[in-house]
Amino acid sequence: RNVSPWRRRKWRCWRLRELGIARVWGQLSLAGRETMAGSNYSGSSSDEHVKVTSQRKQGFLERLGETTGGMLVGLMAFLLSFYLLFTNEGRCVTTQNTLDEGLSLVTSLNDVFTPLPQNDGKLVHLSGSLMTPQPLFDPNYGISLHVVKLQRRVEMYQWVEYDDSRDYEENGEKKTETRYSYNTEWKPEVVKSKSFDREIGHKNPSSMAVESFIAVAADVNVGNFHLSKGLIDKINTFKKIRLAKFESPHADIVIQDDYFYHSVNHRNPEVGDLRVSFHFAGLSGEWSFLGRPDVVTIVARQKENQLIPYQTQSGNILQLLYEESLSAVEVFEKEHAANSMLTWALRFAGWLLMFVSIKLMTKIFHTLVDWIPGIRDLVSLGLTVFGLCVATSLTLLTVAMGWIFYRPLVALLLGILAAVPILIARSRHRPKML
Repeated sequence: RNVSPWRRRKWRCWRLRELGIARVWGQLSLAGRETMAGSNYSGSSSDEHVKVTSQRKQGFLERLGETTGGMLVGLMAFLLSFYLLFTNEGRCVTTQNTLDEGLSLVTSLNDVFTPLPQNDGKLVHLSGSLMTPQPLFDPNYGISLHVVKLQRRVEMYQWVEYDDSRDYEENGEKKTETRYSYNTEWKPEVVKSKSFDREIGHKNPSSMAVESFIAVAADVNVGNFHLSKGLIDKINTFKKIRLAKFESPHADIVIQDDYFYHSVNHRNPEVGDLRVSFHFAGLSGEWSFLGRPDVVTIVARQKENQLIPYQTQSGNILQLLYEESLSAVEVFEKEHAANSMLTWALRFAGWLLMFVSIKLMTKIFHTLVDWIPGIRDLVSLGLTVFGLCVATSLTLLTVAMGWIFYRPLVALLLGILAAVPILIARSRHRPKML
């Protein structure tokens, strides 16, 4: 109460200065915490960093030279698209003729245990259970099964790098910001950490102590018919083996979730740890804990008690196998469906290759005006529409040329369709009559 006004003003100034310092310190502390959180300093998210690279923006002449090189690549791709489309139609026709010929000649066998001499050299159809006289085994893990194929899949716990990039321009330079992140995962192949942007702290072993492999039975039968190597190669539907009935081959190996773990703690693995699983294709023999033997349907040539490829007059060979019981008609229907799907897939690939090649060859027109914002967008749209129309017309025309000797009516129809985009374009530019 007896404090003088001068001392009271001095105390107030000191108090305000103290509050100001505390407020600034609090703001700095909050900013520091936000920076640490944004940089992912805590936990597993610390394996992340950002790199920014820059390059000088290309000049007009440089862009023009790059476009010229793209034109040459586009020309080669353009020619390749014609070859792909034309040969695809020939392949489709030959395959159809082969399948039609096979269906007209095939003989279905009711008894797979008695090869009849009168069927030697003929195309035969049969269904039956797989049989393998000798089991396939892996002595290192105590696996022994009567199957056509036994696969050992080995995975190693490794560092994996992921990157996410974005491009932007700043101060006349083209810059790329890449965010790298690292995670540990089970991978079936060795991930080369030397190619990482930051290998320190993310180093992987250069090889696996245990390797993957596939064992294939040399002798596979259906009844008393012996399958050729080509037929055995078609048995590829793998199923995972449940390891509940197997024991660990070593004290350091743990069985968990149908894996053999080479790890001190399989629930918290370290980089370099391994896990091994087994898969089979073509279960054969008698009834086992894996189930009944698999049934297959085969269309091939009979040579005594062997099933070998059948050479057709159309030029292709027939050697078909399906891992299910099918009639002869159903087998050839599936083959026709597969042929049709492949044909359309290659047609689309040929059309896409032609469209991309046209875009590359016409990109020079866009480069000439890319410094004018409004005109640039219009030219880009026009070139895209032009590429779509030309690629579609030329694709239809090429397909028609492939069918002209086999189905002239279909070829004529496709030729008319190929001219539709051109006729539409010409009709829009036709001068009006007064």
